[in-house]
Amino acid sequence: MIINASQKMSLFGILASVLVTFAASSYASANSKFSTSEDSTLSDVQTVPFVDLERYLGKWYEVASIPQSFQRDCIKNTTAEYSVEPETGYIVVLNSCDQEDGSRKDAEGRARIENEETQAELKVTFVKIFDWVFRFGGDYWVIGLQKDYQWAVVGHPTREYAWILARKPNLSKRSLKAAHDVLIKNGYDTCTLMVSIQDGGRQVSQPLCELFN
Repeated sequence: MIINASQKMSLFGILASVLVTFAASSYASANSKFSTSEDSTLSDVQTVPFVDLERYLGKWYEVASIPQSFQRDCIKNTTAEYSVEPETGYIVVLNSCDQEDGSRKDAEGRARIENEETQAELKVTFVKIFDWVFRFGGDYWVIGLQKDYQWAVVGHPTREYAWILARKPNLSKRSLKAAHDVLIKNGYDTCTLMVSIQDGGRQVSQPLCELFN
């Protein structure tokens, strides 16, 4: 999973942010902002009723996201890959992106289910001290999901993080509008999300809202 973690949930994500951090220290610092004073927003952002994690696993491409400091080195082709770690049952999160010098940057983390009933709320961490430290993890909420699992929207109860993920680099305008509307429904300002550059996808980074104004 752009899975951000508070960190691309990202899948991302990111399981949207999906997702997703590329530096453990930056990730922990970002999560320090999630104070109890913001808990009043929890009832405003709604997850999907259920996520079939077996279908959710695999590779996702970041289509749009709210820019984060931990992704500042990423210029294009941001992806998130999710798989299951048999020994622990955790979800392995591998976030990758292209940097300015052409090299590929990777960040590996773990996600665990926080809501067993819906499987739509996860906690993602990229901090490992002997073992994975979920105390420094970030919320990864699946708030939108296409019925065939071809695109997903990952959000956060504070609305500070959001990712639109897709199974292919290029998401149709119609599908992107549907994902955009999920964010609107959950109280997001879609002008805070920037379209992500992908080979085989969109080549211009611009505020998401501008595509639908």
